[in-house]
Amino acid sequence: MKFSKIEFGVGVFMIIGILAAVIMSLKVAGLVLDSSSQTYTVHAKFDNVGSLKLRAPVRIGGVLIGRVENITLDPKDLVPVVDIAIQSQYSDLSSESKASIQTAGIIGEQYISITPGFYDEELGSTYLQDGDYIQDTESAIVLEELISKFLYSSSVSDSADKANTQS
Repeated sequence: MKFSKIEFGVGVFMIIGILAAVIMSLKVAGLVLDSSSQTYTVHAKFDNVGSLKLRAPVRIGGVLIGRVENITLDPKDLVPVVDIAIQSQYSDLSSESKASIQTAGIIGEQYISITPGFYDEELGSTYLQDGDYIQDTESAIVLEELISKFLYSSSVSDSADKANTQS
């Protein structure tokens, strides 16, 4: 069987196109093929992580600085512990920083937002190091909990109104 140059060129073009699509899909999904970026890991305890997923973004003011590395349950306190991998170039985060779980849009993905804390050597402030815990955390707001609280408070106030009108 004899192949022409055109058929060979089309085959090479298709292989390059498929590889480009795979690489683009990995980039969009946040998976990177290179492991050249150095990170350090900090931990944060939350009362409720909502639907936070592994590899969820960690942002400061909308800028991506890291990703969620692991979510486990602390066996002693029975609260979720989130391991956060932060890029080493952001090593000057104060230990007074605050971590909160936010939602992108109304029903979008959840991510961790870090609010940098105040750093002052005279007051004994330090920078977050590998293995440190972020002390100030704010849990995820779960839409179902808000709706149930609203419905419960309306039913309680309705029954109180009925009781007041009957007396």
